[in-house]
This record gives sequence, structure tokens and C-alpha cells, in this order.
Amino acid sequence: MSVNKEIKKITTNTLQKMKANGEKISMITAYDFSFARIFDTAGIDVILVGDSASNVMAGNETTVPMTIEHMIYHAQCVVKGIDRCLVVVDMPFGYYQSNSDIALASAIRIMKETGGHAIKLEGGEEVIDSVKRIVSAGIPVMGHLGLTPQSIYKFGTYNVRAKEQAEADKLRNDAKLLQEAGCFAVVLEKIPAHLAKEVSESLEIPTIGIGAGKYCDGQVLVMHDMLGINTEFKPRFLRQYLNMHEQVTGAVQQYISDVKQKDFPSDAESY
Repeated sequence: MSVNKEIKKITTNTLQKMKANGEKISMITAYDFSFARIFDTAGIDVILVGDSASNVMAGNETTVPMTIEHMIYHAQCVVKGIDRCLVVVDMPFGYYQSNSDIALASAIRIMKETGGHAIKLEGGEEVIDSVKRIVSAGIPVMGHLGLTPQSIYKFGTYNVRAKEQAEADKLRNDAKLLQEAGCFAVVLEKIPAHLAKEVSESLEIPTIGIGAGKYCDGQVLVMHDMLGINTEFKPRFLRQYLNMHEQVTGAVQQYISDVKQKDFPSDAESY
């Protein structure tokens, strides 16, 4: 019997049990009530209210423009749509990097105003003080290492991270630091699969991979990518489960045609 099936509500403790049992964790992004309800009903373990909303909802080039108000709005919408899964909310750029006081205040505001269950922030040693302060206030924190999109201007590229020895060593160390600071899980993004395997096996907390191979304790994808709503973004790690762009385009074109040809509404669809 899987841990997932036995649990009425997924918590951070559930994810820990799933790792211990060797049961993989499923995670997907969502930004609104309707999709959150679909994903939760389908049985997803974790919904991430990602700052990827900046790209897929707002049309920005990076995640940097997202404000805490944006994230709170999207998280409020998602939380209303779920009954069972764990909801993790991204801390946006600029609300935790500068000092731990601001980080704690930001996390408290997100938790109080959204009803979400945990927050996620990017970085290792640089943000450890913030992680410790937030965890000590009783707020669960998910870490994020490897490719950290909020730092894209520093990296200058979305290429695979931690291929070189020094960066791989730092990632190993950062993962341990995040665990010691009290993180309940850590996302590993776009790093070599062998490194993700090593880190996953070295940690007691679960790892969630995106472009980090099959040895992580769970996987996450952006809903717009895996459902084929986007057509431009097709990295190697993405498996597209649907082509919604094509299906929705066809449906809307049929609707336009029916309206133009006076086929819709019919007598049966009129009062």
C-alpha cells in the first residue's frame, strides 16, 4: 500500500515517509483555482505555486519581476482549489536575499494571507540564515539548488549547472546545510543525474528533480510545459503529456466558424 493512498492530507511528514518507503513524489506547478482543483483531484502529491507565473502567466522573460503580492494572489487562488495535496509557495526574488528579518516577515505574510503549507526559496549557504529564521518560526521550507532561475543574470545562461568540480562540491555542501538548517525537501534543477543521485542518497530529506534525472525522490514540471500549452520551451528534460496548444486552437477555430456561419447557438441552445 503506497503512503500516498493511505493519507487524507499530504504533509511534509508524508513526503518524508514516502522517501523512506522508496515511493516517488509527484509535484506540478499551478497558479489558479481551476487547474489546482483538477491536479488535486487527479491525486498529485504537491502543488508548487511557482514564481514561473512570471513567465507563463505574466509573459515576462525571467522570474525576477514577481512581487510578493503577485505570489500571494496566485497562492490564494490555488489553495481554494485543493483538499488533499501539499501547497508550496515560491518566495519571489528580493524578499529573502538581503537579510533574515525581511525573509521571515515575507514568509509569515505568505503563510498568513494564502493558507499555503510551506514556502520555497533558492540558494544554499548564502540564504542559510533566512532558512533558519523561517524554520524557527514554524514555517516549513523547501530548498532549491542547481539552476536557480532568480539568479539568471548572474549565471547568464539556463545551461546545466554543477558540471564542474567546484560547483558540484558547493552543491553537495549546500544540500547538507539546507538539511541541517531544517528544510523538509530540496529541489535540484538541471544538474547531472549522477550528482543528483549522490545528493539524494546522502540526504535524509527528499529531493525533487527537474532536469536532474531519475534518481531524485520526486519530480516537478511546470504545468504549461507538460500540458503543451507552451510551444516554444522544449528542453531535453521535458516530457509533454498533452498538446493543449493544438487542441485549444482547434476548438476555438471551430467556435469562431460556428458563430460566423450562424450555426451557434442552435434552437436547442436558445431559450
